[in-house]
Amino acid sequence: MTTHAHEPRTAVLTHARARRQAHDLLEQVGGRVETLSVEVESLTAPVPRELTDVISRVLEVMAQGGTVVIGSLPDELTTTAAAEQLGVSRPTLMRMIRDGEITAHKVGTHHRLRTPDVLAFKRKRLERQRQAFEDLRALEDELDMF
Repeated sequence: MTTHAHEPRTAVLTHARARRQAHDLLEQVGGRVETLSVEVESLTAPVPRELTDVISRVLEVMAQGGTVVIGSLPDELTTTAAAEQLGVSRPTLMRMIRDGEITAHKVGTHHRLRTPDVLAFKRKRLERQRQAFEDLRALEDELDMF
């Protein structure tokens, strides 16, 4: 399901050579890129911290053999687009808004959600799911001891 809420995405598949290069670079810098600069002919410019974080994350994904998908989202999302980002139905998202689980504001009669709020909610939900999975694994390990 695709909405017009964001620009078309570009997927960058990781090939063995690029994966190895990303892995080697991260190994050389101790696993984390802190600062970067760009050099074009005789000009050198520092890369802002936010962009360095993005590039660092791309390198991490590539080093692990993952696929990097590049896209853009507007500053505000419709409820349909936000529901798609969260992987829930629009009625479920509307219930979440009503129950105060996620913040939204009205533009006329329609709800809108700030993209950073939606992405932060998505990250927190994923963290909770991962923690629940780890808790379940720990419980299973305990039960295996008996």
